[in-house]
Amino acid sequence: MSAGSYPDLPAAPPAPLKQHRQSYHDSRVILALVMREVSTRFGRTPGGFIWAIVQPLGQIIVLGFAFSLLARNPALGTSFLLFKGTGILVFQAFKGTSNMVGKSLSYSNKLLSYPGVEWPHALLARFLLNIFVNAVVSILILSGIVVAEGLTLIMDWKPIFLAYILAWTLAFGIGALNCYLFERVDIWSNIWGIMTGPLMIVSGVILLYEDLPSVAQEILWYNPLLHITGLMREGFYSTYTPGYISVPFVLACSLIPMVLGLMLVRKHYLYLLNR
Repeated sequence: MSAGSYPDLPAAPPAPLKQHRQSYHDSRVILALVMREVSTRFGRTPGGFIWAIVQPLGQIIVLGFAFSLLARNPALGTSFLLFKGTGILVFQAFKGTSNMVGKSLSYSNKLLSYPGVEWPHALLARFLLNIFVNAVVSILILSGIVVAEGLTLIMDWKPIFLAYILAWTLAFGIGALNCYLFERVDIWSNIWGIMTGPLMIVSGVILLYEDLPSVAQEILWYNPLLHITGLMREGFYSTYTPGYISVPFVLACSLIPMVLGLMLVRKHYLYLLNR
């Protein structure tokens, strides 16, 4: 080595390799958080995962039985259970997922102090787990209703899948914004609970949009969940063609709070964790 020269330094790993290592690390962290969530949510409760099925199934049976006493036939088809199930399950996909994502920071507060665990990992872990739980519960309950009642359906899978994708996208958007608001505003959790209390009634779960008075239709059209339940039922009932559905509107209602929420959490998450 000549005077004034420096020893050769090891070359930095190529960018694709660094990205691969980072993706692998992120996947392991998210998987670990998912497994922790599974053990705490289902492992410490009697019955575990069964309760995730019993709760919506109980709502479907109670509402289906109650409305069978008030009307001879449901608004669509011949099964009260299927009509209520197609509304309740996609509604719960939104409500449950948005609540879980919204409480991600408080739930994983201690873990976020460890190196390598970041706030996006916490959000994505709870989001992905809820997608899996929603999908399994919906398949089991709806399949059970069809088999138990011997129903013959002509299904269109495209609007069904689209309904769930939009429900989960809206849930992540609202949940991301609530992830900031729940930690920043002490009473926001109570306010949100009051605001969303009657949400099932005005989201097309119990009554069809077309059966509502025209004044109510003009107001409730701006509820994105009404569009999602309409899509869900369009897939299950071949004779039902809702003309009020606007996918771009639902996406706008999802992406605006999602971008705003992620920006706020990214900027203030250290402050939120130390409050």
